[in-house]
Amino acid sequence: MKGQILVVEDDPSIQTVVRNYLKAEGYTVTCVEDGLVGLTTALSNQPDLIVLDVNLPNMRGFEIVEQLRMESDVYIIMLTARGDEDDRIRGLKIGADDYISKPFSPRELVARVNTVLRRKRSQPNVSNQVLVFPNITIDLAAHEIRTMEGTLDLTMTEFKLLYELAQHAGQVLTRQQLLDRVWGLNYAGNDRVVDVYIGQVRRKIEDAVGLTLISTIRGLGYRFRDDATTA
Repeated sequence: MKGQILVVEDDPSIQTVVRNYLKAEGYTVTCVEDGLVGLTTALSNQPDLIVLDVNLPNMRGFEIVEQLRMESDVYIIMLTARGDEDDRIRGLKIGADDYISKPFSPRELVARVNTVLRRKRSQPNVSNQVLVFPNITIDLAAHEIRTMEGTLDLTMTEFKLLYELAQHAGQVLTRQQLLDRVWGLNYAGNDRVVDVYIGQVRRKIEDAVGLTLISTIRGLGYRFRDDATTA
């Protein structure tokens, strides 16, 4: 078998189609229709990827992603309503890897699953596990961001993005470089995901230390500057 997929979807017809197509591709598939059951199943079974609907009974898809990102970097593809850009952006912000809009082609979903699972979760260079700056300390081993006010709460993807920028403090990294290093060389989703995550990380840092440490270099990319006070 190619891997274990958890499908959390409360529409029986969609659930059946997704299960059949993924099984035909060689995956082991578990299906549940309840959000809370989906979360507990994900934590106990540790699947390779989750296909996750947004609107579920007992716990919405967004809440499931937020809970999982506290403990796991499992790949997540969200199913959203067609044209609902807010749902897609929110899903990417909180840690989803990709999304697909309903109604969708089952073959496209299988292709997205295959693409996501071909990625390697990019790991920051471990040669220097603690990056220390005047206003912030980034500890890779502890997976912790420390400031004078306490620790900063980041999702796994946000942490990787900040660590990648901080490792190259003073240098400009393009959107494509960040996609390749944080999301992986095989990432096939919208490159807007970088802007979404940069905005999220920047706001969290500003709230914590009152400084803008990630600057936008127009037409080029982003730069981590610990002494920066304006974007």
